[in-house]
This record gives sequence, structure tokens and C-alpha cells, in this order.
Amino acid sequence: MSSPSELTPALASSFARIALSHVGREYPNKMDHVLDGPADVRGPRDLHPIYFGSFDWHSCVHGYWTLATLLRLFPGIPEGPAIRALFDDSFTEAKVGAELDYLARPSTRGFERPYGWGWLLKLQAELLAHDAPWAATHRPLADAFAQRLRDFLPIAAYPIRTGVHSSTAFALRLAADYAEAAGDAEMHLLLAGRAAGWYAADRGAQAWEPSLDDFLSPTLLEAACMARLMAPAGFELWFGEFLPDVAAEQPASLFAPVAPTDRTDGKIAHLDGLNLSRAWCWREVAAALPMDHPAQSVMRRAAQDHLNAALPHVAGDYMGEHWLASFALLALLTG
Repeated sequence: MSSPSELTPALASSFARIALSHVGREYPNKMDHVLDGPADVRGPRDLHPIYFGSFDWHSCVHGYWTLATLLRLFPGIPEGPAIRALFDDSFTEAKVGAELDYLARPSTRGFERPYGWGWLLKLQAELLAHDAPWAATHRPLADAFAQRLRDFLPIAAYPIRTGVHSSTAFALRLAADYAEAAGDAEMHLLLAGRAAGWYAADRGAQAWEPSLDDFLSPTLLEAACMARLMAPAGFELWFGEFLPDVAAEQPASLFAPVAPTDRTDGKIAHLDGLNLSRAWCWREVAAALPMDHPAQSVMRRAAQDHLNAALPHVAGDYMGEHWLASFALLALLTG
């Protein structure tokens, strides 16, 4: 696969084919499922009639986001009819109701927190942009996760500074798109306040990364989160203290793409995602700063370097193929 800097119709079709190949693939499956008793020994499709594919629940959610986004941007792609048929079949009151029933179980308070929450809300933000009944039908599930986030953030005294699913910065960043699309100003204020409480005092990030499991950059994702939730002038001041030497390409670890050694290993394959998410974050931060900022060129070059390293590997082994297109799309859609 080539490594462009922008999404093209051909690349969109490629991503759509990849996502269509896995959102309905039930096995293999890594479930986030607590057994309350023998009756809970059930399969993925039985428990989650919409999000049963793509190896795990959250990857299936952002596989749907990938398809919805591509359909909006390129409605005439050859995969369009298959995407519409999938959505018509998936987003029904009965299937949404079954997903809600799962959340009502006593042991699901922490189900997919916070990564899956962020992605479900990001998907709802995208569905709202379509002239179709999908968002309205899906809304009760989005409302349930939005409420979980409202309940959780006030008691979350500390951030989770990881490069994996537990990252709080990633969840806030995606939820911000939902708050904007849904016109939920109260949610946006909650997200911005929590981000400020967690990250506003951070200075001189050392960027001790990557770790072997990372598919997110703890450092750059924090910066992207603040870029999304702070006013531009405030963000420029904060970023100048958070990464004061970025124009000199320091910390060097943030500018060097990583190289997975075994893409059949699901954890090591995360590193392709790290390259893609770094590209996304570098572009997000650059877009939030003035065009004459002294680090503009190095940030945009770093983004392209990371894209070049990862895009050829979006398709290949299923350990990466079931999720990487979503992260490639995030990067390619950011200015």
C-alpha cells in the first residue's frame, strides 16, 4: 500500500473493503466479559448483536466508524451499497436494545472504559452527519455511554497516562467530537475541565516511550487532547511549556517511527498503530498552532514519516488488519 498524505477515493475503497471484511467476522474474538453465573457463558454475537466482530468489541465499533466516515466522504465508492445494507441491518431497535441490555448487567460498570466509550461516542458523532435513520436508532446506546462518562469523570481524580486502551486523554479527545456534533455544551465543559485538571500543569514532557504494547503516544495524545479542548491562545502557551524543544526535534523518541518485529503478535502489532496515531497527533497539534510556529515544518514532517512507516502495513495479518485502518483514517483526515 502506498503512503500518501491525503485520503484518496482508491485508498478509501481499500479501507472500506478491509473494514467490511472484519466487522462481521465473529471469530477469533477477545471478549471483555465478566461471568456472573453459568448462564453468562455465551458467544460474541449472542451478547453483542451489532458489535460482535473485528476480534473485539471496541475494534468493531471503530470499524463501523471507519465505514460511516468513508461513506460520507466518498458516497459513490463501490463499497457504498454494502455499507448501507450493513448499517440498515445492524442499526435496528432490537439490536441496539440488546446492546443496552448487556450494559444493564451488574458487572458491566467498567465495560470498555474508557477506550470503547470514546469510540462509541465518536461513531455516534459520525452517524449524526448522515441523512439516514442510523443515528436516531443508535442514540440510546450513545446516550448510555455519554452518561457513563458523565458519571465517571467527576470521580476520576487522576489521569491514566498510558499508550494503550486505558488512556484517558484518548477518550476525552474522541468524546469532544461527540459533544460538538451532538451540541452538548455541558459535556464539552466537563471534558475541558477534566482535561485541565489532569494535564494543565504538565511541563517538560520527557516522552519515555514507546513501550512494547503502545499504539498511542502518551505524550502526543495528551497534546492532541489539549489542542482539541483548549482555546488556541491558551494551547499555544501550554504546548510551549509541555514540549519546549520540539522545534529542535526533541524529545527525539517522538520523531522516530517504530518498527514492529512480528506483526502476527497482537501486542507487537500495536506499534504500527503507534506510528499512525503519532501521525494523527502531530497533525492535530500542528493544525492547532499558528502557521508561523517554529515547529510547524518538523511536526508535519514527523507526521509524514510516521505515515510512511505504517500505511504499507494496514492490511496483512489479522492482528493489525482488524483495526489499523481506523487509525490511518484519523491521521489522513487531519489537516
